[in-house]
Amino acid sequence: ELRYANTLMRLDFVWLRDHCRSASCYNSKTNQRSLDTASVDLAIKPQAVRVDETTRPDGHVTRYGLEWLVKNSYEGQKQQVMHPRILWNADIYQQAQIPSVDCRSFLETDEGLKEFLQNFLLYGIAFVENVTPTKEDTEVLAERISLIRETIYGRMWYFTSDFSRGDTAYTKLALDRHTDTTYFQEPCGIQVFHCLKHEGTGGRTLLVDGFYAAEQVLQQAPDQFELLSKVPLKHEYVENVGGCHNHMIGVGPVLNVYPWNNELYLIRYNNYDRAVINTVPHDVVRRWYTAHRTLTTELRRPENELWVKLKPGKALFIDNWRVLHGREAFTGYRQLCGCYLTRDDVLNTARLLGLQA
Repeated sequence: ELRYANTLMRLDFVWLRDHCRSASCYNSKTNQRSLDTASVDLAIKPQAVRVDETTRPDGHVTRYGLEWLVKNSYEGQKQQVMHPRILWNADIYQQAQIPSVDCRSFLETDEGLKEFLQNFLLYGIAFVENVTPTKEDTEVLAERISLIRETIYGRMWYFTSDFSRGDTAYTKLALDRHTDTTYFQEPCGIQVFHCLKHEGTGGRTLLVDGFYAAEQVLQQAPDQFELLSKVPLKHEYVENVGGCHNHMIGVGPVLNVYPWNNELYLIRYNNYDRAVINTVPHDVVRRWYTAHRTLTTELRRPENELWVKLKPGKALFIDNWRVLHGREAFTGYRQLCGCYLTRDDVLNTARLLGLQA
């Protein structure tokens, strides 16, 4: 046991040996472990321990900085968050007056890109203005921060109400709040929308911070939050339209949390694509429905709804693991383009710019 910076750490000797950063155990050039963990004696004990070092019986000295131990101990991690963020409802977001980033600044300067990514990481949505309203220019925009994730919908897609795909999104009907690709084993991390043309009325985009709603559930009914984070569900996409034939199934709880600190990192919520509930035992299913209703009530509170009218030249990036989107019904011809981005590459770009992601 070691107390430092108001944290009591409990450090196992095997763990200490495994994380040795000496030249023989760790390659500092590649930031990779050289030590064969399986070769470490599970009953290993040091000959002596001092505040500044641990010594193995064979004379190998392992040194750790106290700050490093606090940061990387279980107790230290439990007090930290992986992804700093600002939870919001419509009023909180509007009062923050977060500016859009100009397209040229976004594409040509690290400062513009960093400002955009900071907004995106904190709020789960961010806008770029003055984008040329074409699919090609939107593609260049997306590639600035990530690889584009190719899916069953293609790489870059056009989006109209022609019902060219077997999905309600390809109609003029209103869409309730939801996250996309819940039927993927790994739902797409980021979605890009750019309205290229709309000759008609309606069609505003609805945005809801799912993490804000989930936090309300955690505060009011922690047992229901826990149930939503542990009960696995199936989501399913069955399509037989034209030449498109797909049958996809994704499995996971509605709320996904890091187990050591209960920090929420993914919400999988789509009432359209939720499959038959056959993974929940009889004595749990009614409680799950109650918990789901509690979350849905929070998600549907009018004060949590941010409505945005997308227009040519204004691209919207959405964290699909956090922010739910929908739309109101519309008339006339409405054309959007967009794509999905790989989450790992967006976070990689942010970290390289010095952001915590």
